[in-house]
Amino acid sequence: MSISTALGNYIMRRTCLLMTVMLFAGTSAQADVSSDCTFNGIELKGEAEIVDSFPDIKVQKVDSFPDLKVQLVDSFPDECGKWKEVSSSGDFKVQYVDSFPDIKVEIVDSFPGLP
Repeated sequence: MSISTALGNYIMRRTCLLMTVMLFAGTSAQADVSSDCTFNGIELKGEAEIVDSFPDIKVQKVDSFPDLKVQLVDSFPDECGKWKEVSSSGDFKVQYVDSFPDIKVEIVDSFPGLP
């Protein structure tokens, strides 16, 4: 085997290894909603302050396979998945996004919480 072939094989293996590491690093960065209905220590109930920047949680609205089912309420947002949307002084800040969310939610009329 020539030196150029060996060098080519080495570079190919290193590139594949690097791509694999980057792939798994990207998927592990997204945290899931935990079984106690929290995300990174934030309880997913209460008053959700809707913001355009610097959110606590980036949320994507979906119709299927959500991480959390959310019911928007006017009062008593005291259960998992019950949110009252407010414009200031919320319990946590939410930014609605179309891509690269922290969590995906389905807006429901009843039975909020973990799917």
